[in-house]
Amino acid sequence: MRPLRLPLLLLLGFLFGMGARAADVMVATPAELRAAVAAARPGTKILLAGGTYTGGFLFANLRGEPERPIVLAAADPKNPPLFADAKTGLHLTNPAWVELRDLAFTRLSDNGLNLDDGGPAPAGEGERRAHHITVRGLRVTDVGTTGNQDGIKLSGLWDFRVEDCVIERWGTGGGSAIDMVGCHRGVIAGNTIRHREPAPGNCTGVQMKGGSAEIAVVRNRFEQAGGRAVNIGGSTGRPFFRPPLDGAGLRAEARAIRVEGNTFVGGVAPMAFVGVDGAEVRFNSIEVPGRWALRILQENRAADFVGSRGGVFTDNVVIFDSAQWAEGGVNIGTGTAPETFVFARNWWWCRDRPDRSAPRLPTPETDGVYGRDPAEAKGKAGADAWREHK
Repeated sequence: MRPLRLPLLLLLGFLFGMGARAADVMVATPAELRAAVAAARPGTKILLAGGTYTGGFLFANLRGEPERPIVLAAADPKNPPLFADAKTGLHLTNPAWVELRDLAFTRLSDNGLNLDDGGPAPAGEGERRAHHITVRGLRVTDVGTTGNQDGIKLSGLWDFRVEDCVIERWGTGGGSAIDMVGCHRGVIAGNTIRHREPAPGNCTGVQMKGGSAEIAVVRNRFEQAGGRAVNIGGSTGRPFFRPPLDGAGLRAEARAIRVEGNTFVGGVAPMAFVGVDGAEVRFNSIEVPGRWALRILQENRAADFVGSRGGVFTDNVVIFDSAQWAEGGVNIGTGTAPETFVFARNWWWCRDRPDRSAPRLPTPETDGVYGRDPAEAKGKAGADAWREHK
């Protein structure tokens, strides 16, 4: 079906009513985009022509349906629409069953893309708000400056995916390439995340905090992605947790997190467990970190928060230089429970001093390999696993 320009689509909607089949809509200007979103209904696909869409866009309550999402996509992925020269390029609040494809963002002072639930919901209502969002093939570059500005900011989302995106250079004063607060049942997959070299220390690549749970970070590539390429947890003000911190019980910044099959190049530390209650890090390739392979920290010091516990670090390949290796590769902060962490089958290689390859871990490792070059090794845990990680 040939895409319709907006006036004809509105006429058809008037003549045939809301029961008519949703049509593809071609837009080429900011005004046409706003009008198309206002008229969208489940199944509408809005195709954006190439060009620059300035001014920032805020859309509320964009709601598709199962099998009938509302789609905002480039008409030609090789000539993507560019959201630029504003505070935030695109902000969707309280969306459901929405897909964003092949859009570009740059020269934005706050965030590139912002998706949220409109604010923390009362207990039990979180899953009925922002949910079933797919973000695919975005390119986000040069967002923010020296503050807490994010490439992609997600707050209160359920059942979502961010995949095959490229995110480069975001705010260096606490910003993240992908920042999640109170997000649940999400997948961050196949993205390339890189910053400047040397990596800025006070920013992160992917962060999940504020009660986030059941998040998988898989098959991504991180290059010089900041002080913590993946920050599992963090520090969040109590009013911003999703679900809200009602009733009794121990709290955590994050739970049930999986970081698997990623490649980390440079940066200060590839990952940090920060106020987390259970996270699994496995089958990752870690190449020449600036100081540590991992950190175990506690930033939220409230009495009802668990100390970082239950981390699992297995089947990873870690290659490092002796001059860029601190504390035996593991930084442990106060108020944590390092004795609850599990280490197994990791491959540790100090490439300039193989005799210094053994890490200093808080608990004994099962079947670790130390001082052998993984590129020359044989078997599943050696060269085969290395090729899988790459």
